[in-house]
Amino acid sequence: MKNAVLTVHFMDGTTLSVRYPRLTGMDPTGIAAAVKRALDAEKVIVEVDGDLLIIPMKNVKYFHLTPAPDHIPQGVIRNGRLIS
Repeated sequence: MKNAVLTVHFMDGTTLSVRYPRLTGMDPTGIAAAVKRALDAEKVIVEVDGDLLIIPMKNVKYFHLTPAPDHIPQGVIRNGRLIS
């Protein structure tokens, strides 16, 4: 099973990285819907080693998810390249 990594970049400059099993075998529309729900939420909740981490979105500068899900919501810019 392949893993994915979510890195949360906080407003204060700190980061938090979590490795988890990559979502596979789900219906593509289900994966896209889950990504959209996460983007619209006021908080992100992640289960890590049997504990829950609740991360308020107001403290988050951005998320870095690698690799990107195979199926993402419409309107997301694809195939970008970081230049700075």
